[in-house]
Amino acid sequence: MNKSTDNFLRFDESLLVKPGTKVNLDKYNTSYTSVFKDKDDAEDMLQKDIKRLSELQDILYASEKYSVLIIFQAMDAAGKDGTIKHVMTGVNPQGCEVTSFKQPTPEELSHDFLWRINKALPSKGKIGIFNRSHYEEVLVVRVHPEYLLAQNIPSIKSLDDVTEDFWKIRFEVINNFEKRLYENGTVIMKFFLNVSKAEQKKRFLERIAEPEKNWKFSPNDVKERQLWDKYMKAYEDAITHTSTEYAPWYIIPADKKWFMRAAVGDIITGTLESLGLQYPKLSSEAIQKINEARDQLLNEAHA
Repeated sequence: MNKSTDNFLRFDESLLVKPGTKVNLDKYNTSYTSVFKDKDDAEDMLQKDIKRLSELQDILYASEKYSVLIIFQAMDAAGKDGTIKHVMTGVNPQGCEVTSFKQPTPEELSHDFLWRINKALPSKGKIGIFNRSHYEEVLVVRVHPEYLLAQNIPSIKSLDDVTEDFWKIRFEVINNFEKRLYENGTVIMKFFLNVSKAEQKKRFLERIAEPEKNWKFSPNDVKERQLWDKYMKAYEDAITHTSTEYAPWYIIPADKKWFMRAAVGDIITGTLESLGLQYPKLSSEAIQKINEARDQLLNEAHA
């Protein structure tokens, strides 16, 4: 690739999953670093993107034309929290909210699986970040179909009722949901942080060895790791069926955290750049009132 890192990555097309692509994660290099030679090389671009993202967010917030939904999905220890922290470091908290979706509560289970997602959607002018999302319903739940029995779905009386058609319907429901959001002004970006099984093992051992990182580790993480192949199949199927023009998936190599953060930051910034955001233009009447207010301030007697 003949490209200078003086120019932003926007976009390395190999990271984008084009609609209709049948995903095979074995073909994705989790240590890929594109045009970058090292951490310092990528950090320079990330800092430029962070600065520009802060500017674009200010315009997004002022214009109230679009909302932005950024979704992160990954295996444990892939680096979701760190990526969100580093990439969004310059964003005004007033216009951005991060939602982490854990195990559904009894109240959430009494509604359809998108109910809790709808409640957390960003309003116009704001950025919403989902640390895990509605995709848990076709990832974790697919690996553990027994979880469906707690959802009291009329068509699911036993695990024998969980067929391939059931998952196809869920993919269709998700696509329709995201299309509705898109048509109402929500810009959607979905990131799968693709960490290797070997790198996950390394990070787990680091969390165990360092007392200040022990809180990040759960013995259940190792239990889920034994289901790695099933999770990869679930991710392949979900991304294959739900990467669309209006809500694309990006598969981000996650073994090198510095590249992962730079790539995510550049995709988000580049996507906002493409919107052609502008500050609101005031009417002549509004401008006249502002000028009158200015004159009033200037003519105030000195205290």
